[in-house]
Formats: sequence, structure tokens, C-alpha cells
Amino acid sequence: MSEDEADRDGGPDGANDDFESVLSRVRDRIDPDADERARLRAVAETLTERAEDAATDLAPGADVLQVGSSARGTWISGDRDIDVFVRFPPELDRETLEEYGLEVGHETVPDGHEEYAEHPYVKGEVEGFDVDVVPCFRLESATEIRSAVDRTPFHNRYLEERLDEELAADVRLAKQFLKGIGAYGSDLRTSGFSGYLTELLVVEYGGFRSLLEAAADWQPPVELDPEDHGRASFSDPLIVIDPTDPERNVAAVCAAENVARLQHYAREFLAAPSTSFFEPREPEPLTAAALRDRLADREATAVAVRFEAPDLVDDQLYPQLRKSLEGIVGGLDDRGFDVLRADTFADETAVVFAELAVAERPAIERHLGPPIHVRDHAEGFYDAYADDPDVYGPFIDGDRYVAERKRDCTTARGYLESDRLFDVGLGAHVETALEERYDVLVGDETTALLPEFERQLGAYFDPRP
Repeated sequence: MSEDEADRDGGPDGANDDFESVLSRVRDRIDPDADERARLRAVAETLTERAEDAATDLAPGADVLQVGSSARGTWISGDRDIDVFVRFPPELDRETLEEYGLEVGHETVPDGHEEYAEHPYVKGEVEGFDVDVVPCFRLESATEIRSAVDRTPFHNRYLEERLDEELAADVRLAKQFLKGIGAYGSDLRTSGFSGYLTELLVVEYGGFRSLLEAAADWQPPVELDPEDHGRASFSDPLIVIDPTDPERNVAAVCAAENVARLQHYAREFLAAPSTSFFEPREPEPLTAAALRDRLADREATAVAVRFEAPDLVDDQLYPQLRKSLEGIVGGLDDRGFDVLRADTFADETAVVFAELAVAERPAIERHLGPPIHVRDHAEGFYDAYADDPDVYGPFIDGDRYVAERKRDCTTARGYLESDRLFDVGLGAHVETALEERYDVLVGDETTALLPEFERQLGAYFDPRP
């Protein structure tokens, strides 16, 4: 039995252990030791000196900051990220900032390559560390920002003023806990808790344990305003007003399910502390035989729409996949195929996968009209169907007109293979990919997805909180 399994079973390293004892063992795993800290500090100092020399040659008044978790001591052992921000005077125009930023980046990381967010920056590896050299404007207030990266130095200063060694250690625990439960990461594939949000929550509640105790009792929408200066209203389940920008919700990207996931596991951990909560669990791959068994046991009909994944970064791809999932599920439900559950995932290809309670419908569907005493609407309904040879009726049922009309599709496969699929809301790039080509798989045919998506389907058929 593995250590993690022993934890779940309450073994020697198990679920009944003392809260602080569990945290102590986790800290032994995740806290960088003195050598690791010294090595990171030395590399960061070298990078900062290189960037400063290059930046001040180009623009007098420029300066350089190390930002992010490695600057604040909240990084987890083994993380290899160093973020160097080069601040240029606000008098520069954006084009010049981008030009200077790339020049400084290449001087700082000679083997680096250019990547693009709101504007280009240089990314590369130096002595085993992943380094980003990002240009931004040196501003007096975060409310003056010209791009999202301009906020980062303000975030860094705010947290550096409030984090001590004890809180920084608790931030590391919180980050590892969120990683363990699958809720860490502000990328739009995860839609979870960002590093900055995690740090703000630990600071706001005063530690890791108090954060868990608070989260266990959250009643969304939860609103936190560390500086009591919020000016905007938000509809998100978790609202944390950016202490440097009163019109921004730091938790805007955090999906409701990840807020709920933190609540669930906070309760579980407080009730029975265990180191296993801090260890991410990789879903077991599903075999073809196991998938057939699941489908037989559930007596539902699996359907999948598979197509070539659009060539987009995840933060662009997954919002489009989720929009398409919502549209396709809505189209199936509207036609009476009753979707039980659905998901979407992508690699080389992309898939919208769903299970249906109903896979076939009768050739006709019942269309209920208005009450006959509502004269204008009733007459309009009657006239619309009275001369249609494909309609049974209209006739009267109770006090209403009813028409029985032919369905456009009687099977889920027929619907998914028809042009009707394009009547729903689809992501723009997904729609283009579907127009090129897509396959519809039904029932046991979905085993064809396993070579690429055996773990995603394993997670689907073994759902966890």
C-alpha cells in the first residue's frame, strides 16, 4: 500500500493524525531548503543585473524587479520559475516599450525565445530555471495600467508588505492543497485559484487553517475587499476585490465548481487531516473493456463529436470548447435526448462527449399551442399548422390547440450528423473545424477515443468532488 493510500485509510501516516503533524510532514516536502533558496537567489540576482544594465542603456529611468512567488518566498520546492519585470518610463509609447522589452529580454536570456501575451516578452531557461523577462510601464497607481502586466509590480509590493515567514509558509501549504485537490491555476482550462488569489486569501484570513475554516462555511457569493475600496459589482461566486485596483475581481476566473471543491475538501481535511490531500491524483486510464462495462452498467447512450483541435493556446481553446459543449448539449436537450452529463477535452483532436437518457425519439413530436380563449395567439397557431400536410391537427386537447409535427431528427446520431448542429452556439474556431470534418461516435464506438483520451474518460467515469 502506498503512503497516500495509507493516509486515506487512516494508517500510520493516516487520516486520524494531528492537524499540525500532517502540516509538518507536508512542509518537509514542499519548503525549499537553504541550498535551493541560495541557488535561486544567485540566479535571480544575475538576471536582474543583466536586465538593469540593458534597460538603463536604452531608457534612463528604467528599473528592474523580481516579482512573483520566487520573489515573495511563496514558491514550492521544485518550482523553477523566475519572473523579471522591466519597468520603463510611462513617456515611452507602447511600440517602443515592446521593442526595448524584447532587446532587454534577449540580453538577459541569450538563448530565450519570444512569446506573446498582451505584448511580446522573452522566455527561456537559465541554469535550470524557467525565466520570463516581461516589459511594463512604471506607473504610480494600478488604476493607470495600460495592460494587465502593469498590475504585477503593484501586486508584488502589496504582498511583500504583508507576508512574513509564517504566512509565506502557509501560502505554500495553501497552494499545494489546491494543487492536490485539482483547483489550482488561473489558466482557462483549470479556471481555478491563481497564485496571487491564494496569497491574498491566506493574508486576508491570517493563515492556512483559518482559510480552510472560513471556506468550509462560505455561503457564495462570498465577497472580500481587503482595502474596503471596491467600486464595482460582480456576479461571481467568489469576489476578492484587488487591493491595488478597486474595479477588478481577482477571483473572476475561478469557476463555481472550484470554489465548491475547496469548500468540500476543506471540510474533509479539517475532519480528518491527511497528507494525501496535498498530492494530486492522476486519473486511472480506462480500457476498452472497462468503458463497455461502464456503458452497459449505466444503460445510457454515449455519444461523441470528435474533430481536429483548433490550433489555439489553451486559454483561447477551452472557452470555445465549453461554449460549444453548452450549445451541443442544449441542442440535444431541446430535441428530447435528455443529456445526463457531458464534458469536453482536447489533445491533437477535440471531443464533446455526452451520455443520453434517450437516444431515439418517435417520428412525431407534440407541439402545445396557447389556450383557445387567447384569441390572437390561438388563431395564429391554428393558421400556422392548418394546411401543413406533415402535421396531425391542429386539434383540441383540453382548452388548447395541439399539433403533432414530424421531427427533424429522430436519433441523436442523426441530429449530430445534420446541419442542425450548426444552429447552436459554437466557438468560432470550433465551428470552422466542424465545417471541415467531424466524426460522430455512438455507444461502443466511443472506445475509439481511448488511445488519445483514456485518462480523461477514466476521470469522467470515476467522478470525484
